[in-house]
Amino acid sequence: MNHFISVDQLTNEQIYQLLESATKCQSNEIKIPNQLFVANLFFEPSTRTKMSFSVAERKLGLEVLDFQPETSSLTKGESLYDTVKTFESIGANAVVIRHKADNWVEELEGFSIPIINAGAGTREHPTQCMLDLLTIYQEFDKFDNLNIVMVGDIKHSRVARSNANTLRKLGANVYLSAAPGYEDESLPFPYITLDEAVEFCDVVMMLRIQHERHVKKHETSKYLERFGLTKERERRMLRNAIILHPAPINRGVEMDTELVECSRSRIFKQMHNGVYMRMAILMYVLEEWGIINENLVKEC
Repeated sequence: MNHFISVDQLTNEQIYQLLESATKCQSNEIKIPNQLFVANLFFEPSTRTKMSFSVAERKLGLEVLDFQPETSSLTKGESLYDTVKTFESIGANAVVIRHKADNWVEELEGFSIPIINAGAGTREHPTQCMLDLLTIYQEFDKFDNLNIVMVGDIKHSRVARSNANTLRKLGANVYLSAAPGYEDESLPFPYITLDEAVEFCDVVMMLRIQHERHVKKHETSKYLERFGLTKERERRMLRNAIILHPAPINRGVEMDTELVECSRSRIFKQMHNGVYMRMAILMYVLEEWGIINENLVKEC
């Protein structure tokens, strides 16, 4: 593996290796003794992904090169390629990128440092997928034959795309649920209603309506009642079923605000897990590129 662009590039064995590594990061303080620099290049707004990468990098002892698009040479017309090339040239050992384009990865061929995809338009969000896998695995200790439904704006969700394909590869039964107009028929998974899903699904993964990617804003005043996770629907879920959401959450739209922190919710646990999974991914790519040696990583 070169750059960390898609979970599709990982074998099942590599996925489980990352789950194990993230769990190890949660149990031990791990430091990389070398002075290494990681640039976080976020061209889209982000709270959880950007901040958890920053925390993950600092926990590992890495130097964080922050980047603010509005005060950078992007305002002078600099390309994504030249921005990344600049960080490579000044000594960054890895770059983490989020960009609104679906295909930005294709512009970045031939770099001599690892690139980690922190979100590519509506196409991929591999680090979110991996932290979701960690959260599910901690709960059920397996993926095989779990019933998992993703509910919401499937059409514009990079999370849905990354997660659905990976969960199927790991043996889960994946279902989609969406309001009319929010479906993505290119994904080969059955659509069911949320009323059907709550009766048998082990994991209900809610997704945000991504208004910023819509040509026109959709009316949402009746969305919760018709298509969202209400308290009445939550009461019909299986006894051990859990609720996930990649956030940010439109409280009172895709799910009742009281369910965000209910006993079934693992939403803030997902965020917590994100730090340790991103630590694992950073170590993984740095080792793959020979930038660090796992034998030199210190456990305190």
